[in-house]
Amino acid sequence: MPEGDTVWQAARRLHEALAGQVLIRSDFRVPKYATVDLTGRRVLSTVPRGKHLLTRFEGGLTLHTHLRMEGAWKVYAAGERWRGGPGHQIRVILGTDHRTAVGYRLQVLELLRTTEEERAVGHLGPDLLGPDWDPERALANLRTDPARPLGEALLDQRNLAGIGNIYKSELCFLLGATPWLPVGALPADRAEKLPDLAHRLLEANRDRPVRQTTGLRHQDLFVYGRAPRPCLRCRTPVRVADQGDGSQERPTYWCPTCQTGPAPAPSAPQRWRERHRRTPT
Repeated sequence: MPEGDTVWQAARRLHEALAGQVLIRSDFRVPKYATVDLTGRRVLSTVPRGKHLLTRFEGGLTLHTHLRMEGAWKVYAAGERWRGGPGHQIRVILGTDHRTAVGYRLQVLELLRTTEEERAVGHLGPDLLGPDWDPERALANLRTDPARPLGEALLDQRNLAGIGNIYKSELCFLLGATPWLPVGALPADRAEKLPDLAHRLLEANRDRPVRQTTGLRHQDLFVYGRAPRPCLRCRTPVRVADQGDGSQERPTYWCPTCQTGPAPAPSAPQRWRERHRRTPT
């Protein structure tokens, strides 16, 4: 699922392509909005809110979209071939004289009054890349349920908006805590650093084409996607297990040496890989 920095980049692309321009093409390919036509309306802006995108049009309308796991917005120049996927995956097309924005596989797409945007995004916590960022409020939100596993709390967009599965794993590594450690068990000094650390990571990556959390050349991430390769710090094999609240399980990566706290035992396939892995060069 795209994370806050990816959505921020998508919003910037849409804003730069469409803002201030009048639509000459409007094509909604979902049954609910099949008869909607925004042709002739000027696009005012596109702004991110956590993992949500809000594209505003004159006349007080907002298009709210969310990329979820597979969605994408692609921007094409006039006459350029579209390459975002087959035509049946297109959900909406917004075109001006010079650019066309095509929304592929958008699982959330709704048109609402701009005055009603809070209905769509008002539940979100402080946006890590937004003007409403408030580290003290974010930390207070996380601490409202001290028994909740840290990884689950970080993914809950009601606490702070913008963290996805990659940043969850990387933040827990940088904090030296497993994603299964209860929020209330995180030492106070590390808990107080958490909001600023998350903010700095997303800020540093919002303009990068490749996400980077390590500061190392050729090694972009500390643990995410690295199992069962050795930890970059201690060389212990990185582990992976599913984590979730029962509604959605997500692969979660951690180093059992560098991170303290509860964690699932390694699965049989992972134990086999760790026993038989080649010594890294």
